[in-house]
Amino acid sequence: MNGQMTAAVLYGKEDVKIEKVPIPRVGEGEVLIKVQVALTCGTDLKVYQRGYHARMIVPPALFGHELAGIIEEVGPNVKGFKKGMRVVALNSAPCGMCFYCSKHQENLCEDLLFNNGAYAEYIKIPRRIVETNMLAIPSNVSYEEAAMAEPLACVLRGLHETGVEIGDTVVVIGGGPIGLMFTQAAKLTGCNVISMVKRDSQVGAAKRLGADEVIQVTKTDDPVGAVRSLTPDRRGADVVVEAVGRPLAWEQSIDMVRKGGTVNFFGGCANGTKVSLDTNRLHYSEITLKATFHHTPESVRKAFTLISERKIRSADYITGEAPLSRLHHVLQHMMNRNGDIKTAIIPGH
Repeated sequence: MNGQMTAAVLYGKEDVKIEKVPIPRVGEGEVLIKVQVALTCGTDLKVYQRGYHARMIVPPALFGHELAGIIEEVGPNVKGFKKGMRVVALNSAPCGMCFYCSKHQENLCEDLLFNNGAYAEYIKIPRRIVETNMLAIPSNVSYEEAAMAEPLACVLRGLHETGVEIGDTVVVIGGGPIGLMFTQAAKLTGCNVISMVKRDSQVGAAKRLGADEVIQVTKTDDPVGAVRSLTPDRRGADVVVEAVGRPLAWEQSIDMVRKGGTVNFFGGCANGTKVSLDTNRLHYSEITLKATFHHTPESVRKAFTLISERKIRSADYITGEAPLSRLHHVLQHMMNRNGDIKTAIIPGH
């Protein structure tokens, strides 16, 4: 397929232009997807604010990575997919052969292949993603729902790696899309969930998605004390998930967890950030510190199953839609910490 398409191009810090660019050519094993929906997310906002992402994107570049659409064209030797199929294509795929892949840590793959360019009319999917991390969308699942597979896969892997059990008290710090997904997934697992959020709009969202208790940090001088007061004998939570990527929140997480508990540093702080931890508390209270990054092909499939079974619904997360031409305004709006959770960007409108 030749010709031009409209796409968002990232040039640097807060510099996104909607331009005409060539439609990508598909090669061996690749497919071209006509994007039906691309979802905004916190990572894209970070990329927009910083102008790059060390692991994923170097400008000038197409960007955006949560998408679903229709296959427009298939390259030679593509198996199992054909033109016209509704699909969700994930933003990465591991090599399957390196040391980390052999240890079932595909998210840490030495050659993790990333793919960006969801904010566009078309996106080319590389062969490895087609073979490993592209899934057909059942007819009862919308494009918006399918596009949520990527963030949900990261969350499910995070919960699994943290070792939560039915009946655990889990604190989730953060009321953005990821924090809310952790809240909902932990509740579905059978946990008692305390959600810690900042803005008024997030209080209602957290309750709606299953939080048993909500602490608004702007209304308390002592977030740690507030968490402890909600646990028996003020002992603290079994698990704390930090989903904002703030050094202070990382430090507070350790004071919120009970002896023998686990903290998951899920939110990525700015590059070069250091935090100070109370060694005494870590040692004598036998606290486990975890961090989880990204997703694996297995967690992608688990996420897609939850979405297909309607356990996680897009209506709970997608609070608006906008044409591609308004992407810059949407990102600016997100920087002002508005009440929107995710916006569905619709190319071609």
